[in-house]
Amino acid sequence: MYRPPAFREDRVEAQHGLIRAFPLGLLVTAGPAGLLANPVPFLVDPAASEHGTLRCHLARANPQWRELAEVAECLVVFQGPQDYVTPSWYATKQETGKVVPTWNYATVHAWGRPQVIEDEAWLRQQIHDLTRLREASRPVPWAVDDAPPDFVAGQVRGIVGVEIPISRIEGKWKVSQNRPEPDRVGVLAGYREGGQDAMAALVAERGGLA
Repeated sequence: MYRPPAFREDRVEAQHGLIRAFPLGLLVTAGPAGLLANPVPFLVDPAASEHGTLRCHLARANPQWRELAEVAECLVVFQGPQDYVTPSWYATKQETGKVVPTWNYATVHAWGRPQVIEDEAWLRQQIHDLTRLREASRPVPWAVDDAPPDFVAGQVRGIVGVEIPISRIEGKWKVSQNRPEPDRVGVLAGYREGGQDAMAALVAERGGLA
């Protein structure tokens, strides 16, 4: 990924934080069938390998799991907050007019050698863990065990697990931190006025405006 120095985010804890906040990753393989990409929800285990390990499951009917068994490496792309930046927000527009539109975003790319897992106990743990993570904040959380056991067993037979020890991970937070302070202030105000709270928070944090 192209990462100018101002936009690099190399802290693993920040990278993992984005994955947890935006767990729907784009799983990309280049195997015998060519390029394949599927959006899949992931869990990240920071202690399972040097850079963390990604875990997910795919429908058994999805042909990508067979590709994963054949490739030496896959890529998972996680997209965080993103939004347009109008030049009208920049103080520089009034001063020189030498400004152009751009796009702000935060993203994490993770590479690793995938391992296909068909073990029933692993699969059950995966769906329990993913469900607990997403249901925990609900007033009355739904649990896998709320469904009939025979139904759950059938669902488990219909999926395949994937574990990806991360061999390389890159983060990029492009949130106007390379602009002069008056421009950063203008971008922050523009996002806040438009209700783009997630982008406003990133601009404030990375631009020293918090």
